[in-house]
Order: sequence, then C-alpha cells, then structure tokens
Amino acid sequence: MLKEFKEFVMRGNVVDMAVGIIIGAAFGTIIRSLVADIIMPPIGLLLGNVDFTNLFIVLKQGATAGPYTTLADAQAASAVTVNYGVFINTVVSFVIVAFCVFLLIRNINKMKRKEEAPPAEPTTKECPYCFSTIPIKATRCANCTSELK
Repeated sequence: MLKEFKEFVMRGNVVDMAVGIIIGAAFGTIIRSLVADIIMPPIGLLLGNVDFTNLFIVLKQGATAGPYTTLADAQAASAVTVNYGVFINTVVSFVIVAFCVFLLIRNINKMKRKEEAPPAEPTTKECPYCFSTIPIKATRCANCTSELK
C-alpha cells in the first residue's frame, strides 16, 4: 500500500498540481498586497479619502458602545459587523487574478497555434475512372490512360 501511495504521489500530474497550488497561493498573496497596498489607496483617495477596509455596517454593538472608527475597533469590541469594504477589496483581487490568468491562457493558446503547422497541400489525386493515385498535375492517368480534366 505504501508503494502504491508513493507511485501515486510521484506521478507527474500530482507533482505538477502541487507546484501549481503552491505558486497559486504565493501569487494570491502578491495580488492581495497589490490590491490592498497599491490599487485601493489611490481609488480611496479619488473617492474622498475612503479606506475600503474600514467600510462596515454595525449590526449589533459590542461590549463597548460605538461609534467605531475602524473595523479593528469594532472587532476588538466584539461588535457584529458586515464588512463590505473587505468584500470590495476581495472582488478587486479576484478580478485582477482572473484577468492575469486570462492573459496567461491567451498567450499559451497563441503559442500553441503558432506551433501547429498548416496542413500541407495535397500532391496527389485520385483518378475518377480507375481510382488509382496519380500526381495532382497529371493530365492523363498512368494506370488506365484516361484523359483527365
């Protein structure tokens, strides 16, 4: 059983999948930082100094009564909140990741199309009278001597 498990794990597909998951997780961390630290601050500045991570709705006050200025304050007070600002950041992250994956797949498909050579033009044809194979430029069949159009 241990031998079978080792064979399963060492298959190319399993190893490739593991590498893909690890790279994907690292890529997700980079994208999360890109969104939170690079993209959202200018958008928030354009919208009047809005920090999207601190956009939330308090459903139930916590141990200390609000108003809470930041999401961290609300969470520290154990308030029940709807964190729609964090959701906006997550949606922007997803859109960026999806667009990057789209560009990657698009370029891979272009490379595959370039590698595929167009089909070669035929060099032979079939005689309509005796059905033997003859050169495409032939005007008379070598097998049955029929004239071809």
